[in-house]
Amino acid sequence: MAGSSNLVMEAVRAADHDRYLSALYAPADKRDALLALYAFNAEIAGVRDRIHEPLPGEVRLQWWRDVIASEDGADTGHPTADALKATITANRLPKAAFENMLDARTFDLYDDPMPSRTDLEGYCGETAAALIQLVAMALDPIAAPGFAEFAGRAGCAQAITGLLLLLPLHRRRGQCYVPADILAAAGSSPEEFVKGEGGAAEQRAAAAMIALARDHLSAFEKGAPALPVSLRPAFLPLALTRGYLDKMEKTGRSPLDGAVVLSTLRRHWLLLRHAMRGWAGL
Repeated sequence: MAGSSNLVMEAVRAADHDRYLSALYAPADKRDALLALYAFNAEIAGVRDRIHEPLPGEVRLQWWRDVIASEDGADTGHPTADALKATITANRLPKAAFENMLDARTFDLYDDPMPSRTDLEGYCGETAAALIQLVAMALDPIAAPGFAEFAGRAGCAQAITGLLLLLPLHRRRGQCYVPADILAAAGSSPEEFVKGEGGAAEQRAAAAMIALARDHLSAFEKGAPALPVSLRPAFLPLALTRGYLDKMEKTGRSPLDGAVVLSTLRRHWLLLRHAMRGWAGL
């Protein structure tokens, strides 16, 4: 069992280092649950990376649906799937949330443009925000329901920032997560944006996405000092979000131009600071 746990931990470390680091600040008896949830998220978020055609990708997502829906206790032989099943059972996590998450991830398999800001926020709500809320439920099922709205804001801020960080990759693939209505307001279109033919309109659209992420982050941070210590690890990845957004703007390096990274030292410092003090004083 320990070997399986190590495989799950290593999967998160390799695929989602920011969430891996944040999980280390969770209580020891909760850490395996967080890592199982983060490993599952990394698995379904990375389907497009491993399976380049939509139909096999749909089959893979359906496999996860079947695993989660199954009521038997038989092992699947997949370390992350078995850890996830155990986590769902032990923490009585709602299977509907996982179903919604898998449905939302179907969008990743295709090159359809994101229609509107509302659709984008719905996608973020069913992916990153749902993940935060599930982690919160695993940490403290009594306190978690009272902070569902914070999870929604936090998830939108984190997911939109993540999409900004992945903009160059998505454009190479022909994907456009920048909503069509935001692009239209900036004077561009999904087709132009993907091809890199939007000129200054591209920069306006990227700036609008940064502003949208900041709106959600500010709304989260306004109430974040009220978060109980028990739930803090669920929201800890948000400690890095403002740093990423600040670097996009203050360095003059547009997310359109390439990867925006925070140094290892900076990430460790931000996580430690927020793990110890929360969001007090922001």
